Amino acid sequence: MTFTDTELVTAWQVQSLLIGYPDRHLLERVPLLRSATATLPPPLAQPLHAFLDHLDATPPTELAADYVATFDHRKRFSPYLTYFAYGDTRKRGMALLRFKHAYRAAGLELDDGELPDHLAVVLEFAATGDPASGRRLLTEHRAGLELMRMGLREAGSPWVGVLDSVSATLPPLGRHEHEAVARLAAEGPPEEEVGLAPFAPPEYMPGSH
Repeated sequence: MTFTDTELVTAWQVQSLLIGYPDRHLLERVPLLRSATATLPPPLAQPLHAFLDHLDATPPTELAADYVATFDHRKRFSPYLTYFAYGDTRKRGMALLRFKHAYRAAGLELDDGELPDHLAVVLEFAATGDPASGRRLLTEHRAGLELMRMGLREAGSPWVGVLDSVSATLPPLGRHEHEAVARLAAEGPPEEEVGLAPFAPPEYMPGSH
């Protein structure tokens, strides 16, 4: 199904907020997010509506605890996209620089405390910075996104609705993407290659945030 640019941008903005930490500011925006989601076609809207229903029905302390347990304590659900492609290896530093350069080319600068490959940041960039470049970054890391989506579904996590909606904004998986997802599921992210010096400044290396 083909979506308009407006539909894609709206979906990415809503998804960006919903994949972030469920603090008071997010919960106060739920009515606004419902209104925005209501303008979207069903493949994008239905999974988001399901997650918004979960936000309304769940105590804030439970939402916060579930978010931390899901995304902070389980690498399988890491919201940092380059982790799936590069693990905690030094090569990840160069991948992070690529995100930074894309944002800078669109006139955007991140706060020092934000890593550029967090899914919420990439989605916000796609929505408010450069949609074509943002979609390209998401598509390049499709295998990791799909692995996260599959894992969230298997775990019965409500956040799978957000990932389902993200996936619907991207092209269908091709044979190579399916193979990459299967390989990543079987082998996991790459492990460190011992003895290599980092090729990126320390501030861009994993674990520096």
